[in-house]
Amino acid sequence: MTTKTLSRPRQGRMIAGVCAGIARRFGWNVTLLRVLVVASILLPGPQVLAYIVFWILMPNDD
Repeated sequence: MTTKTLSRPRQGRMIAGVCAGIARRFGWNVTLLRVLVVASILLPGPQVLAYIVFWILMPNDD
């Protein structure tokens, strides 16, 4: 049984690979997730800070 890990891919990144890594881990559409993240940044809240934290904490693929 293969377990998908939460990591940032080296290929298919737009900025840091956070959305691509999350989409791959949970089987979501990466384009839809990117659109939702960009749309959420327009709302007040800590979305940019959360993205930066994920960028720092998520390891790169080996």
